[in-house]
Amino acid sequence: MNRFLKETWRHTLLLSFQSLGVIYGRLSTAPLYVLESIDPEDIRSPNEIHELFSFVFWTLTIIPLLKYACIVLRADDDGEGGPFSLYSLLCRHARVGLLPSNRGSDKILHHEKDSPSKGKLENKARRAIEKHKSCHYLLLFLALLGACMILSDAILTPAISVLSATSGLGRSLATISVKFFSSEKTKDHVANGLKKYVPTPAACAVLVCLFTLQHHGTKRIGFIFAPIVIIWLFFISGFGLYNIIHCDPQILRAVSPVYLLRFMKKINLRHWKLLSSVVLCIAGSEAMFADLGHFSKKSIKITFICFIYPVLLLTYAGQAAFMSKYFSAADAFHLSESIPNKNLQHVFAVLSLFASAVGSQATITAGFSIINQCQALDCFPRVKVVHTSEQILGQVYVPDVNWLFMTLSLAITIGLHDVSQLAKATGLAVTSAMLVTTCLMSLVIALYWEKSWFASVCFLLFFGSIEAIYLSTSLVSFFRGAWCLIILFLLFMTTMGAWHYGTLKKYEFDVENKVSVEWLTDYSPGLGVSRVPGIGFVYSDVDTGIPAFFSHFITNLPAFHQVLIFVSFKSSPVPYIPENRRYLIGRVGPKEYKIYRCIVRYGYCDNVRDTDDFEDQIISLIGEFITREEYDCEALSSPEGKMIILGSPMEDGNALVTVAETSSSTCTPTIRESESQRHLLDIPSDSANPPITRKRVRFTLPPKSPQMRASVREELLEIIEARESGTAYFLGQSHLLARKGSNFFKKFLIMAYVFLDKNSREPPVALNIPNAALLEVGTLYTL
Repeated sequence: MNRFLKETWRHTLLLSFQSLGVIYGRLSTAPLYVLESIDPEDIRSPNEIHELFSFVFWTLTIIPLLKYACIVLRADDDGEGGPFSLYSLLCRHARVGLLPSNRGSDKILHHEKDSPSKGKLENKARRAIEKHKSCHYLLLFLALLGACMILSDAILTPAISVLSATSGLGRSLATISVKFFSSEKTKDHVANGLKKYVPTPAACAVLVCLFTLQHHGTKRIGFIFAPIVIIWLFFISGFGLYNIIHCDPQILRAVSPVYLLRFMKKINLRHWKLLSSVVLCIAGSEAMFADLGHFSKKSIKITFICFIYPVLLLTYAGQAAFMSKYFSAADAFHLSESIPNKNLQHVFAVLSLFASAVGSQATITAGFSIINQCQALDCFPRVKVVHTSEQILGQVYVPDVNWLFMTLSLAITIGLHDVSQLAKATGLAVTSAMLVTTCLMSLVIALYWEKSWFASVCFLLFFGSIEAIYLSTSLVSFFRGAWCLIILFLLFMTTMGAWHYGTLKKYEFDVENKVSVEWLTDYSPGLGVSRVPGIGFVYSDVDTGIPAFFSHFITNLPAFHQVLIFVSFKSSPVPYIPENRRYLIGRVGPKEYKIYRCIVRYGYCDNVRDTDDFEDQIISLIGEFITREEYDCEALSSPEGKMIILGSPMEDGNALVTVAETSSSTCTPTIRESESQRHLLDIPSDSANPPITRKRVRFTLPPKSPQMRASVREELLEIIEARESGTAYFLGQSHLLARKGSNFFKKFLIMAYVFLDKNSREPPVALNIPNAALLEVGTLYTL
């Protein structure tokens, strides 16, 4: 589904304006700490400053401009970006997916357009990647690694951006304070105290305000923050131009690659450390791709090429010119010192404080997008995702993760309280995320774009070698702050890995222990199983057969409903599933049993579960399936019979017709045939349940129902009758347990999964179900 079916120039300019406050705040505030994080003792001459500016120029030109704006943005997954969007492209075009959720439905939908291409590249390389399971695990690890780096960056960036700005505020307050004291000793004591004790508390206060604003959504935040970024960029670029003219016009010669090569010829450990600071000039480039779901490719590209890129070059050139002239001056490496007017330095301190808060927005927004994608693909625990825009579905806010980001960012700010150490950790996160994107992108070029492998290898070697150099410079400073990134990486990778492992093992256990349809239809009558009035919805992960927890329920309580519907949610490695191809409806067993199956397909950016009328939609679609079952030429074959792809209910009135009623009523259970059954189900009586106001939907036959075949009309009437009798919902409740003798790593993963499962959000299918109508069946999984 294309979210920008007709993007006008007015819409593009509007999105470009908003992107300034969301995507480019990070790149725009990088001058605050890029050169400031350099140790002055590591610079021996003004010529080295010229050489460092040459690195800044070519790094900005090659990575954000050439790689991201010109190449990577073209590899979007239906408007979505980030490492998981590249991974999903590879899953669909090279059969390398390890995620189990879409396997069964994909077999049924083998003819769909998203199936792997059968072009000329269906040869050695593709077959080798598809054949070797190690390649599949490696690609999933790369996707998870990239996601972890972006999430870690969403924690580190607010800390370093705001702390660098509050450091300038501390220096500004120290300058003002000297006017109020006459004693030199008191002046120095107060000034040093302000520089030392103001930055960290002020940074914490700004961080709390920043994360509190996130619930307003990308659109509002973009409109609020964009003017701040524009004012900030004009402010620093204006003084950059001033410093180029008045301090060192020769700095413009440093755009020549000769300066870069001169620096590389005399490379040593000291020069290597200098490059670990230079890499921060491209911090925020990954957000251009990761935040793609919030904007459009055209708006992101136009904004960067026409505004951000030239303005940043002016700023860095001006700062380098100032540093080369006042090389030996104290605090010459601070951006605030390059402001010629002392009064304007105070304005700069306040403006940088606001700009630094804006600069953090890019990675926070990217973090929300990554969490949304990971959760949909069963790689992150269940959390609430709020869609903040009806027009742009990629704009999301994740409340639980937002507060987690805030807590960790505050902890790191208080724990390190040093811009230089935070810079080392941030640089390592930035280069790692970019290197992952380069690796995945090289495969996309060959397997999805179907370019030559020579082009793919050239892309990998050219961009990968540059990013690998910067990665090694960050590793040199591992013990000077980069170590905290490893802690964040282990936290997120353990969470994602444990959740994926537990989900995968549960799915495999369900598949291995499911029973055949014949067990329910042929053998259950011999076991004394009876049918009770009403409709029963059975939610499970398996899309064929009878789930183990339901067979366990039937064994202990031999009864199930007059109409039974098995519902499975299956994620697909695409951002969106069109409405008209979302549902797969089929029949389980002979017609007289009235057992149906519904497979709900959704992409990693879809939101289909949290709807109050979800079950009513399924009933309507089953009515449509019954009317179309015999003559539908597009029916697909499945192991259990025909299945039809359906979307919204038919508008011509040939299936069930809904009549909405709003009433305050108590939802009562429908299995109530005997006292023994009531005891086993442990269902409270009607009087114990408080009334709940719900939208009541009744179903009737369409006006043309007399023209229907008798069998179709009779079956529809039975569904209406069952719906009037009531609805019950069956949900499996799993309990994982490691086998005796399992290794420590396996036990740790299972323990982590159990902890996350207990403390994460309830399964979405159970959120809007009345407690009196919900029946959870416990199952023990021994792994």
